[in-house]
Amino acid sequence: MQYYGIVIHHSACSSINGKGYDYFIAKNGDIIPSSDQTDPLYIHLCLEGDFSGPRAVRTSAEKEQLFLMNKLILQLSEMYGFQPDDIFPHSITCPGGDFPWAQLVISPKDRYH
Repeated sequence: MQYYGIVIHHSACSSINGKGYDYFIAKNGDIIPSSDQTDPLYIHLCLEGDFSGPRAVRTSAEKEQLFLMNKLILQLSEMYGFQPDDIFPHSITCPGGDFPWAQLVISPKDRYH
């Protein structure tokens, strides 16, 4: 199967409603795969919580979620042959303008951005 990248969501998005993602990354660190394919062109990841508001400091749970998302993005990009920086927001409000995009790992070579 050929995917073109990853779409990022957060669970505060009204269109999620417990579905609409391929992997759910919970606050406790669990990564829960969906039993149904969401989109034939993109893999959809959903972070539990609301990432739309500005924050000076992220909680330890949010930092762990972002770390796990980084690892999952690198694994999926290698598995399906797209670039690890082929990452897109679901919409303008999901995951939001204050989502910490700069904290996502985009280099599989040195594992840091």
